[in-house]
Formats: sequence, structure tokens, C-alpha cells
Amino acid sequence: QVQLVESGGGLVQAGGSLRLSCAASGRTFSSYGMGWFRQPPGKEREFVTAITWNGGITYYADSVKGRFTISRDRAENTVYLQMNTLKPEDTAVYYCAARIYVGAVKNPTAYDYWGQGTQVTVSS
Repeated sequence: QVQLVESGGGLVQAGGSLRLSCAASGRTFSSYGMGWFRQPPGKEREFVTAITWNGGITYYADSVKGRFTISRDRAENTVYLQMNTLKPEDTAVYYCAARIYVGAVKNPTAYDYWGQGTQVTVSS
């Protein structure tokens, strides 16, 4: 069992930065692939970024490539999402998720555990 708790959301002006954290509990966290998804107001949940269990491979949605960076600290059981040059369209609830198996990293159904989400609001 893995429990995920996100933090770091808030209100920021366009062009600003935020860093989200996802703290995980569970002895096997280090063997899980991790991802970040977001759900804008009135829209479906969408893929943002993902990282493999050892941090060796990362994936990004085209909309955030070059602006967002995912990383993980296996010793601290934490995954981070550094978000730079934020835009109003980045406004959403951001969710951290963990998956046991490899593959389909952009599909939310591939993830086994989810955090409660943290709100990010970018003002213009």
C-alpha cells in the first residue's frame, strides 16, 4: 500500500514558478513509477509528466515540455514537480500518482495509487 500527499500548490502570477511535492509512504515506493496529472476546471484529468522507478526516464506532455521538470528523491520518498514560466492555462488541480507496472505512463488508468490533489491557480 502506498499513500501519497501533495503539497506546494497556490496562487501565482503568469510567468512565475511553483514547486509541487508528493510525499509517499510505503516500503516499496522506490520501485514505483510516478506521474503527475492535472484536472483543469470543467475538463478531464490529463497527463502532465512521469518518471520511471529509478528516475532514468522522464516523459512530458507537449504543453509543459521545457517548462516543467519532474524529479524524485528515492531516499526521501518524494517526487517533485518544478513548474516554471506558468501560464493561466496551467490552472488545475494537480495530482500525484504511483504505478506498479511499466507502460502506458500517460494513461491515468495505469496508475494504482493517487494523492488528494493540490490546487494551482495562475493569474494573468
